[in-house]
Amino acid sequence: MDRLRTWKPEQGDFTTPEQTIPSTGIPGVDWEVCMTMNTTWGYSDHDHAWKSPETLIRNLVDIVSKGGNYLLNIGPKGDGSVPQESIESMHAIGQWMAVNGEAIYGTSASPYEKPSWGRYTKKPGKLYMHVFEWPRNGTLEVPAAELSVARAYLLADSGRTLLKTKNKSDALVIHVPRQAPDKIVSVIAIEHK
Repeated sequence: MDRLRTWKPEQGDFTTPEQTIPSTGIPGVDWEVCMTMNTTWGYSDHDHAWKSPETLIRNLVDIVSKGGNYLLNIGPKGDGSVPQESIESMHAIGQWMAVNGEAIYGTSASPYEKPSWGRYTKKPGKLYMHVFEWPRNGTLEVPAAELSVARAYLLADSGRTLLKTKNKSDALVIHVPRQAPDKIVSVIAIEHK
């Protein structure tokens, strides 16, 4: 991964990480992670180590939260058809993106350190909280006491019911419902001034 930090345009994609996600982003460098849906780049009748939709979606969120792009190989068969496992995973990713895509498309890297419960992405005037581990105590904290929140809501809530927020001296507290709307990754949008 250190090679990415000294990347030069003439190197092309030779420093692109394959099958691994860097622990941090790479400021000033457009980068991507090349990864397979199982363990082989091409189709292999013997490779049944398929990554779960949960792993693939969380990988996507992790990479984007660091400012990267996810290049996901589907491993087509010799006849050009796509394995059923790849189809099912892409369908699950598509369903998740249909609800939460605004927290991925056009976003940039997290302005905060990685929280224990998930990841962040941002757009001008919006912070997205990607929650992997839903809190049992009904609150999440963001080290963003400076944010002047206009409103906060779950992307999965089509009615955009407002979530209660509170600024503390060192954090922004978000009060969330008892149940996560998505068992893989639930996304909270925070609109701020």
